[in-house]
Amino acid sequence: MSEGFSSFREFYPFYLGEHRNRTCRRLHFTGTSFAIGFIVLAIKSGNPWWLLAALGSGYAFAWIGHFFFEKNRPATFKHPLYSFAGDWVMYRDILIGRIPF
Repeated sequence: MSEGFSSFREFYPFYLGEHRNRTCRRLHFTGTSFAIGFIVLAIKSGNPWWLLAALGSGYAFAWIGHFFFEKNRPATFKHPLYSFAGDWVMYRDILIGRIPF
């Protein structure tokens, strides 16, 4: 695994390689969908505690996917910002059909 990435464009193919397992991708998608819902709840209710739920759901689903299905360590541990961005780009790519769900 390459430790240094000079750009997100360089990182994203590595990120996708860490998400080959379909169940892992589905769990990521589910967690991110819940996170979006919790963010909406935080905005509508004015209660910032929902943002904690958003963060928790996003990471919980993703880490279950990695540890139990993908059998690897989440990229978040070594590349937190790129990994966070990668999750949203992968979410979009799944939504538009670029990546199989």
